[in-house]
Amino acid sequence: MSAQAAPPLDGRIALVTGASSGIGRAVARTLADAGAAVALSARRAERLVELRDEIEGGGGTAIVAPGDATSREAARSVVEHTRSELGPVDILVANAGIMTLTPIEENDVEAWTRMIDVNVKGVLHFVSAVLPEMIERERGHLLTIGSLAGRRPFPGGAVYSATKFAVRALGWGMHLELGHRYGIRVTDVQPGFATTELLDSQPEAKAAWEDSWSGRRTLQPEDVARAVEFAVTAPDHVSVSEVLVRPVDQPS
Repeated sequence: MSAQAAPPLDGRIALVTGASSGIGRAVARTLADAGAAVALSARRAERLVELRDEIEGGGGTAIVAPGDATSREAARSVVEHTRSELGPVDILVANAGIMTLTPIEENDVEAWTRMIDVNVKGVLHFVSAVLPEMIERERGHLLTIGSLAGRRPFPGGAVYSATKFAVRALGWGMHLELGHRYGIRVTDVQPGFATTELLDSQPEAKAAWEDSWSGRRTLQPEDVARAVEFAVTAPDHVSVSEVLVRPVDQPS
């Protein structure tokens, strides 16, 4: 009888930001099921504790590493905590993000700035924190959770789309600079409309969005998590640069 094969991510250390809900939560569970030890990061520590307990209850390994992606110091602290508890980060999933639907004519600079701080600067903060060790070890995987909006803007979401265009451009540029030179893989996973908490802070916008999707199937967080798993379990010489995941029922 042959020995049972090890899980595909056995021995890997993954750090997932925005892990307290939605796509981040699903990604963390999926990576843990694939054998990775997972550091869970977000601002809502109590939710991270619940997720850690779920993962450990299923036989996986996870730690809680709370932090605000908008803070460079917090990102460094999360990565240092992960290193001390689990080891150096092999896989970063920069998932933390927000979406505020605000027409440009409303001139809501505060909302625009907040999206840039979380969706763009937050990614850069965590990339900066894990990159030196990845370069030194000449391996690693940087994943961003982008969006279909990073390919085309939509009314009310111009600035949100701009942040996702930025993340997509960053991923492409990082591949060109880090891939052949250091063996670091880079992936931007781009979901279409998914059922998450992204619009919970805007009840009217969420109700309108859900009404427009009445009778149509959306993506679930687990669908996006499977795309992440596909990218990170590819052979080491393969870099899955982009994965666009859309609901069959999405008409645009």
